[in-house]
Amino acid sequence: MSAARTLLALAFSVSIVSAGPAMAAHDPVATTTAASVDDVQVEATAAASVVDAFHVALEHGDTSGALALLADDILIFESGGAERSKAEYAQHHLAADAAFSAAVPTARSRRTARAVADIAWVASESRTTGQFNGRPVDSMSVETMVLRRQADGWRITHIHWSSRAVR
Repeated sequence: MSAARTLLALAFSVSIVSAGPAMAAHDPVATTTAASVDDVQVEATAAASVVDAFHVALEHGDTSGALALLADDILIFESGGAERSKAEYAQHHLAADAAFSAAVPTARSRRTARAVADIAWVASESRTTGQFNGRPVDSMSVETMVLRRQADGWRITHIHWSSRAVR
């Protein structure tokens, strides 16, 4: 492994380990605030903006715009399943994700973002409340996105979504 890759792996591991206890102790239901608490490293600002643009595109039903921000080889984990490419996501869950995002507002409560060289990660916590297909929605969600800097900018290479109903 090259020195740069070793440094990147170490930085990524330290970031995750140091964020873990803080994220585990945080209960967004008990401490909901009007504004998001953000800890975005300056080097990760552009990558975090891509994550925001992806969500805005989904909220506006702009599936082409959302797809443009994904790497062709993206890996998406959600609800115990996986989609292993941009094409697979486009064929399966993209339209449903856009419809849900347009119908049900989400409020981010916390975000952490880091970047080293051409790799960045953005971890967000949020609450989604409203109605979708006539059913009430009230859930807490966590999201991790990993991005890779390419010649044309940052692209999302991995998404992991997890949520739970608020009781």
